[in-house]
Amino acid sequence: MTEPGAAETQDLPPIAERGAAVAPAASRRTSLLVTLVLGGLTAVPPLSMDMYLPALPQVTAALHSPAATVQLTLTTCLAGMALGQMIVGPMSDKWGRRRPLLAGMVIYVLATALCAVATNAELLIAFRLLQGLAGAAGIVIARAMVRDLYDGVAMARFFSTLMLISGVAPVVAPLIGGQILQLTDWRGVFVVLTAVGLALTLLVWRKLQETLPPERRHSGGLGQTLRTMRDLLADRVFSGYLLVGAFAFAALFAYISASPFVVQEIYGASPQTFSLLFGVNSVGLVAIGQINGKLLVGRVGLDKVLGTGLAVIALAATALLLMSAGVFGPVGLVPTAAGLFVLMAAMGLVMPSTNTLALLRTPHAAGSASALLGTSTFLLGSVASPLVGIAGERTAVPMALVQLSCAVLALVSFLGMCRPWQRRGESIGSTAGERTRL
Repeated sequence: MTEPGAAETQDLPPIAERGAAVAPAASRRTSLLVTLVLGGLTAVPPLSMDMYLPALPQVTAALHSPAATVQLTLTTCLAGMALGQMIVGPMSDKWGRRRPLLAGMVIYVLATALCAVATNAELLIAFRLLQGLAGAAGIVIARAMVRDLYDGVAMARFFSTLMLISGVAPVVAPLIGGQILQLTDWRGVFVVLTAVGLALTLLVWRKLQETLPPERRHSGGLGQTLRTMRDLLADRVFSGYLLVGAFAFAALFAYISASPFVVQEIYGASPQTFSLLFGVNSVGLVAIGQINGKLLVGRVGLDKVLGTGLAVIALAATALLLMSAGVFGPVGLVPTAAGLFVLMAAMGLVMPSTNTLALLRTPHAAGSASALLGTSTFLLGSVASPLVGIAGERTAVPMALVQLSCAVLALVSFLGMCRPWQRRGESIGSTAGERTRL
């Protein structure tokens, strides 16, 4: 990879400059099967969350627990994924990608099977925590592998491709979850997740090759890992993109956590109707992500795309808050669903752009950088989850208020830390004609 432009280099910490010489090739091609496997790994979190969503009211009744307690099964899984990424990401920089990934997936399968036999809410919360810790290996290492294989525009486009693949998960997962509930109870959801995890583990073992050669691995221990992460966080622009992605994901997770109760309890929709609406919203996210990857990347600056997505999210969250607070009088499910659709679709502009812009600055420590990105998003998501239920199950105001607050904080981080106007006209990438315009 060629050295960044002069202005870009001044913003980077010294470790990033030293790492420029060991960046990956810009455009190694991967087979369709490998692309599908990487997409499947990034789909582990939405599969673990979204297939379970239609069952939340049923779990509440079956385990005789309040809704706030059952929502902790989402929170702890998300917190586990956050902590797990901090562990697995640096491990993958030291020992390569395959071994930590396989170990994590095996534990994920076992933990998911234990969720299916949990006898009370406390055990389910504990098993979901373990499931999250292990499932973190899939998403953090898949993202690091993309950084190993691609750079510049090619990386941005591949992230959009992954969104297409992993985006199928939130589309079909609630639909599958709703149909499972027609045949059996909520435990059947975890049985299906166990089977999916086992199949994905076998594919990783048989088909996914190592992408980090020994000469690019870190030999240091915990001290070196902490120093690497410190230097990454000292990069103001990287930290800005990290916060942008984290706050945007928190707004998304506020929707994921609250929507089963908003749609089913407030508006009286069935689990199948909720699953259908959730799937439509996910289609919107995937479609906009593909428009971004196929039409915008390489033609429009990534920062412009990111800023536009953040503005749309803020506007949609404002409309949802006004509707939820009764400013426009009583509103039905359709206007609320429309606002949620716009918010979800705009995530298709934000997520690939945030990951690409952050990882372009960290070729020397893709695993650690991926861990920081993932941990921040899941930690803030786990905070957003209990906040949306703070006023009970009969109002959507907390959900909309959390979403708007997160959108505003994401915009503040983008403008205050990333400062795209100061880097306008610069390009970063590794091959002529494959530069990513800021």
